[in-house]
Amino acid sequence: MSKAIRIYETGGPEVLKLEDVDVGEPGPGQARVRHTSIAVNFIDIYFRTGLYPLPRPNGLGSDAVGVVEAVGPGVTDIRVGDRVGYLIGPQGSYSQVRVMPAEVLIPLPDGVSDRTASTLMMKGMTAQYLFRQVYPLKGGETILYHAAAGGVGLIACQWARALGVTMIGTVSSDEKAEIAKANGCTHTIVTTRENIAERVRELTDGKGVPVVYDSVGKDTLMASLDSLSPRGTLVSNGTSSGPVVIDSMLLAAKGSLWMTRPAMMHYIQPRAHMLSMAEELFGHVLAGNIVSEPRQSFALADAADAHRALESRKTTGATVLVP
Repeated sequence: MSKAIRIYETGGPEVLKLEDVDVGEPGPGQARVRHTSIAVNFIDIYFRTGLYPLPRPNGLGSDAVGVVEAVGPGVTDIRVGDRVGYLIGPQGSYSQVRVMPAEVLIPLPDGVSDRTASTLMMKGMTAQYLFRQVYPLKGGETILYHAAAGGVGLIACQWARALGVTMIGTVSSDEKAEIAKANGCTHTIVTTRENIAERVRELTDGKGVPVVYDSVGKDTLMASLDSLSPRGTLVSNGTSSGPVVIDSMLLAAKGSLWMTRPAMMHYIQPRAHMLSMAEELFGHVLAGNIVSEPRQSFALADAADAHRALESRKTTGATVLVP
């Protein structure tokens, strides 16, 4: 038996239930993984609250790292004892042990600890596809990035610095501003006392930026649009403050702007591409360009407390569960 978080209804953190589950043996094309560190992401809250549909009852959680305990028939590139991580596949990473499709498992390189890897599977790969695929950054650009001190944000700060990109990051406090700057964010905007669009125009001599990466959503939509240069791109990659609703005529009125709502699943497949993304990410880690460790840790049994902390916006960087 293994301990796992299950949900039977949508709602607040209290709907997360710790239960005993029977894991069983892996079938064809599967592997059984014993987790060592489990990531907590804002997308988990979307599933918990019902913003993203999820059959119930179900497990929760998108990504984790661990050690392969057993493999099923037909699995050739993953072996017992391998250290692996994953970020796609069935929901259910909030667990001690689980059976997974072997094709979604990513081998972890020596030199990258389990704790570090658990902060990078979803968050680091998100930074990769945002910066290298959705709106590919070449170096020399000035960008606006919302929630720069968040889990993805701190990795994005470091990646932008490695690429030679000038990053303007929004944060909610002076403390978070210092953390973002320490990780490579060039300029910070404290949203509780500064006007985002006005500050961006000041920092860019009135030109605006060619791209805004906005994971906040409703509360920052207008500021994001007003920060863009003509024909600029709004990458709406999250809705932590609420969904984005926009009239396409507004995009025309504000400078013939582009807008995209990317999803990881459309940028990470096939498997060879996923492994290539991970290789680039871990290459930055091994080179010392990206340093990432959990800033908040909770026991698996305290997953509800982890969600409360994340929703309060009082966390910085990555949050993990320890099984």
